[in-house]
Amino acid sequence: MSKKIILIAITILVSLVILFALSVKIATTFLGTGDTVATSKEGVGLVEVKGMILDSKETIRQLRYFLKQENIKAVVLRVDSPGGIVAPSQEIYAEVKKFAAKKKIIVSMGSLAASGGYYISAPSSMIFANPGTITASIGVILKLSNIETLMDKIGIKSYTLKTGKYKDSGSPLRQFSAEDRAMLQSVIDNTHEQFVRAVAEGRKLPVADIRKIADGRILSGEQAMGLKLVDRLGTLQDAIEEAGRVAGISGDPELLLPPKKKVNYLDLLVEGTEGTFNGPLGRATGGMKMMYEAE
Repeated sequence: MSKKIILIAITILVSLVILFALSVKIATTFLGTGDTVATSKEGVGLVEVKGMILDSKETIRQLRYFLKQENIKAVVLRVDSPGGIVAPSQEIYAEVKKFAAKKKIIVSMGSLAASGGYYISAPSSMIFANPGTITASIGVILKLSNIETLMDKIGIKSYTLKTGKYKDSGSPLRQFSAEDRAMLQSVIDNTHEQFVRAVAEGRKLPVADIRKIADGRILSGEQAMGLKLVDRLGTLQDAIEEAGRVAGISGDPELLLPPKKKVNYLDLLVEGTEGTFNGPLGRATGGMKMMYEAE
């Protein structure tokens, strides 16, 4: 490759990075990136978990912010999620549990708060759900695929070097053996048992009672209440009013939002690059994740 081509490629790359940074700067100038100004008024904080639970950092940041604010007497955790990856769900669960030990945290379930969405709700002080909320789905799922035949048809061969027979278990590029299945099933079973114990502890119910319904089934909010997985049927506003009541706030409590996370342009660039490899390319190369997810 000539030096001229290399120079052109570097110039294009640098230009794209500069263009990206300028675009983000312009957008954030209009949309804002700074922290919300703190208020001394007593009120109820609101933390929202929407969509797939793929990362725990932002939810934990918001919960810790409200925990430090003396004027925030309670928090409403609004959950509208089908679940997500196991570890982030467990991290949020642990943070909600810590928060509930010091301040009241009331969960308000939206249209969907299932699997990991229910997992993070379990240790709260109280759970509100709409009668038609889809919730529960206490289970673990690991989805695998095999493209070995397709690779053969298009004439692509794959070679794997590994240090043990299980190192490439679940790879889409080779047959799934009985030993692979047994090993991965044991991991799923153990993770499922962790889910069952966490719900039992959070809801203060016998493990045996949770295990009876921990088969992945979904429940309506009304059904979940009958099984003591939910405390009350009600809306987000009902949850806010209850949070104000248990916090000892007279009248309608003021709802306070957490400060916005400051934008780091370099992080955005890095995350965008990671998305390229963790998206279609990552899936094609057999990325394997256990999920607390409602199907």
